[in-house]
Amino acid sequence: MFCLRSMYSGAAFHRAYVRATQLAFLDAHARAFLMFGGLFRLLRYDNLKVAVKQILRGKRREETTRFIAFRSHYLFEAEFCTPARGNEKGGVEQEVGRFRRRWWTPVPKFASLDELNAYLLDCCERDRQRRIEGRKDTVGEAFEREQTQLKPRPPEDFEVCEHLQCSVDPNGCVRLKNNRYSTPLRPGICAEVRVDASHVEVRFKGEIVARHERCYAAQREVLSLEHYLGVLERKPGALAHSKALAQYRQAGLWPSSFDRFWEKLMERHSRSEGTRQMIGLLRMIPSYSHQRVRSAVETALACGSSDVATVLHLLKPEMRAEHAADPLTGSGSAFERALPALDIYDQLLAGGMTEVRQ
Repeated sequence: MFCLRSMYSGAAFHRAYVRATQLAFLDAHARAFLMFGGLFRLLRYDNLKVAVKQILRGKRREETTRFIAFRSHYLFEAEFCTPARGNEKGGVEQEVGRFRRRWWTPVPKFASLDELNAYLLDCCERDRQRRIEGRKDTVGEAFEREQTQLKPRPPEDFEVCEHLQCSVDPNGCVRLKNNRYSTPLRPGICAEVRVDASHVEVRFKGEIVARHERCYAAQREVLSLEHYLGVLERKPGALAHSKALAQYRQAGLWPSSFDRFWEKLMERHSRSEGTRQMIGLLRMIPSYSHQRVRSAVETALACGSSDVATVLHLLKPEMRAEHAADPLTGSGSAFERALPALDIYDQLLAGGMTEVRQ
């Protein structure tokens, strides 16, 4: 957890990261300056390794090169506390405990780190309504006066990301910091990879083609099912036991309704053709969002339909309002069409063709 608190107003910024790295440290500063709407002239720190290379006599410190560049960009001064003297930063210590008791009890649960940080940012905004003991004004009222004294932010933020050039391997992945991340690019392509504290972005020709949450473990594969749909469409039998689908299930992105719909497609068609149609349905997720595709699949199952065309029909924007007012109920027989009987054409092979020619 990163915490930056104003000494005057008591307004604070909180953000969560997987690891306390230098990238996380600098990224949190940039986001805090954005929330506060300006820069403080002086920031007081603990003796963090990401900022301090060596503790010298008195208040002197040998700072890290990256932190010096960061301070030079935003033009603020840094002051470091005496080691083992918690009273010099008591405001932050109390703020961390108060914030934990107020917003972390009970411990909240979220599907991703982005959702957790969105929740924390909202908590920071709502916290400004409180009143510190012994003060007449709320934190928000005091911060409004304080904000007029802050230094303006520079026109461009400091670039805290790492930029790398990586080649796509035969499995469609880029290898980065002992881990592999999937991409939709062809093997052999050299892609630009941007790494920050929480995410890994793969870019090609200036466009973002893949974005993953950063994995801090070693020798792991971070795969996205959408990146392999083209290959799986040619080899549909590999979908059921693919690593990408296993990670999709583990992340909670593959509900039981998808399995039921997939089984019905394979029963109606063949195993290969039914899987291909399911893959075609998964291709709709980037365009319509996962939640909308899931809702359409569950609605189709509720009315007894196992046709991909029914799901696509429900995904159309002009049809959503109609079905919201008049939802599909009852049997889905009205949406099913019997397959044509081709047996009558066999008559042409038994003399009918001769009669036609005469």
